[in-house]
Amino acid sequence: MGLEIAFWAMAVVAVVAALAVVTLRNVFRAAISLVFCFLGVAALYVTLSADFLAAAQVLVYVGGISVLIILGVMLTRDVPQGSQSNRLRVPAFLVAAGLLGLLLFAIGGTTWNTSSLSPAAPTTQALASRLFDPAGWLVTVEIGAMLLLAAVIGAVVLAREK
Repeated sequence: MGLEIAFWAMAVVAVVAALAVVTLRNVFRAAISLVFCFLGVAALYVTLSADFLAAAQVLVYVGGISVLIILGVMLTRDVPQGSQSNRLRVPAFLVAAGLLGLLLFAIGGTTWNTSSLSPAAPTTQALASRLFDPAGWLVTVEIGAMLLLAAVIGAVVLAREK
């Protein structure tokens, strides 16, 4: 019962933060709301006993992508106070409403196979050993880290005073 309450509370936090990302006019506050949305999703993974996904969510999205977005916003000099109003707002809303209807139709028509049992052992060790084993994905992870470092250095070089 406690996990269900935590799940629904974190689901509400994630949805409210996602709506704040879309509706806030201040870009920096929208980026902070994105961090809270990612943390809410990570908390959802914890309540679903997906500990490795929660750790990856925090490390990759909260720790990497969100910091890059905030760094990009902070390094940009003349950030307007939100997006300009345009004439495509109504068609975009109609497309989004249509996609939401299609998604709800697909979710409602699907039979979901669920298990009432939680995993017997944490999945983190098995996944981490496969991921960071020298014969596994270690080189790919290191290349991704180098690309993120190059993006940060490039942003600093582009944004510095001339």
